[in-house]
Amino acid sequence: MTGVRIRQREQTRKALIHEARTLFAQRGYGAVGLAEIVAAAGVSKGALYHSFDGKIGLFREVLAQVQAEVADRVSTSVSSDADPWTAFVAGCRAFLSVSNDPELSRIMLIDGPAVLGWSEWRRLDEQTSARHLAESLQQLVDDGVIVSQPVEPLTRLLSGAMNESALWLAESGRAGDGEAVWNVFHGLLCSLRERQPHGPGRGTAGQASVVPSASDGPEA
Repeated sequence: MTGVRIRQREQTRKALIHEARTLFAQRGYGAVGLAEIVAAAGVSKGALYHSFDGKIGLFREVLAQVQAEVADRVSTSVSSDADPWTAFVAGCRAFLSVSNDPELSRIMLIDGPAVLGWSEWRRLDEQTSARHLAESLQQLVDDGVIVSQPVEPLTRLLSGAMNESALWLAESGRAGDGEAVWNVFHGLLCSLRERQPHGPGRGTAGQASVVPSASDGPEA
């Protein structure tokens, strides 16, 4: 394959992914036909099948792009000089904020598991957001910031809570729901903190008052 043909094929792939993502976000996977996608991209169905394994294959690429974009936006929202706990809390809040975008949540959280199946959707998620979450939790456990516990089930629980919260927020559309969700979730995160020995200025019952304000972290 010549260099020109390689570039043309890559341009076709990008055009198809771009147009498919726009249509899937606006109307959902089930309401979009291949004819619409190829017409919007200005290519033939043959060109689509040359690059993807049909509509599902194209959706898989769109989903991978969305998941990588969400993970990147969460990562860049965290200050490079933040301590591990502050970075962790800020990252969780950023994920909820980014995932609250109805177009992103439709592709990533609604159509993703429905179209690809739970197992494949989770595999893709584990390569991006879930992987970063697990790495952050492992560091906090290793540093003694949160109570020592198995990281894998903790990752599943927190990831599930954030995904479900993002879905609910995308559907509710009510002012104040985002802040309410974050306050509850922030309290859940703070309950993981390692307790310190009782001392001057600390909490009662031999435990430190280590729960920070729910306003900690970037605004949603």
